Amino acid sequence: MKLQFYKYQGTGNDFVILDNRDGAISLSTAQIKLACDRRFGIGADGLMLLEKAAGYDFKMVYYNSDGNESTMCGNGGRCLVKFAYHKNVFKDMATFIAIDGPHEAYVADNGWVHLKMIDVKNVEKGDGYFFMNTGSPHHVKFVKEVSEYPVYNEGKSIRYSDKYVSNKGTNVNFAEVQQDTSLFVRTYERGVEDETYSCGTGVTAAAIAALNIGLKSPVQIKTLGGNLSVAFEERNGVFENVYLNGPAEFVFSGEIDLS
Repeated sequence: MKLQFYKYQGTGNDFVILDNRDGAISLSTAQIKLACDRRFGIGADGLMLLEKAAGYDFKMVYYNSDGNESTMCGNGGRCLVKFAYHKNVFKDMATFIAIDGPHEAYVADNGWVHLKMIDVKNVEKGDGYFFMNTGSPHHVKFVKEVSEYPVYNEGKSIRYSDKYVSNKGTNVNFAEVQQDTSLFVRTYERGVEDETYSCGTGVTAAAIAALNIGLKSPVQIKTLGGNLSVAFEERNGVFENVYLNGPAEFVFSGEIDLS
């Protein structure tokens, strides 16, 4: 089975994209895992299908690199918007449906994609951490010297802890306020089971949690893969008009045989 693919990245979070608007593509878990494999496949943190959906410009279907369909991916969403823009699926404002509900997005003059996320409710403030759902579940912890922090080991420990393991685990973010008041965020992603260069839903969670340590919207974010910003409004503990903003770039395209 030969498939035309497109590779995009958003601040180093990279994705294989397949145009499935004709509904002809149906992949197994093993095939998705192979496509994302960095030695035997294309190499990516996840794979996405661009599909049709009544009442929307398109539908986003997202799989992690382990081959399993997953919850919302913010950077993936921005990359799929950019792909749809390049394919002339929309002109100005895109409306699409994902696993967590409807989204809006647009491509700014500088090429950045501005993606409206879901409203965020029920932010849990625990002992040294915050937990919330920004389309995907996220544990946020503020630490010192995050650039040297053992993200893989600590993230894996929290991801598989008793608190989360019964509910399919969680993504884990470690954040630190920089001298310029930006946040430096590093994330261990479930489904990838490793640290990624960036996580869109993760930096969104970290930005919202940062309100508790004095930061205000919009929050400027630094990741291993580049810069993002998160803007939002807070009303009675509910975060609305949440926007994840940042670059999304085409890398290369080609054909792969997944038979």
